[in-house]
Amino acid sequence: MIGLNDFMLVSVALFCIGLFCIVSKKNAIQILIGIELMLNAAILNLVAFGKYDRINNGGQIFALFAIVLAAATTAVALAIILNVYRRYHTINPDKVNQLKD
Repeated sequence: MIGLNDFMLVSVALFCIGLFCIVSKKNAIQILIGIELMLNAAILNLVAFGKYDRINNGGQIFALFAIVLAAATTAVALAIILNVYRRYHTINPDKVNQLKD
């Protein structure tokens, strides 16, 4: 049977991969993917701890709200990235140094 330690190990691995993506990448899309990996690690923790809360199911309910929030955040971030690309013709965050109109 898969225990809580296994869930935590996978969650730590996802979080570290996401953090590495954020720190090492120079592409806005890849940074966004790193943020999503970190959010998925947190959601995995919520579901894993919610598995042991059989009465309230608080972890699963909170994870559902976190998934909806992550989807909305991703949609807004992609819209911002597309607008930045239209204006500056790059998605490298270091090249975009002037955001005023």
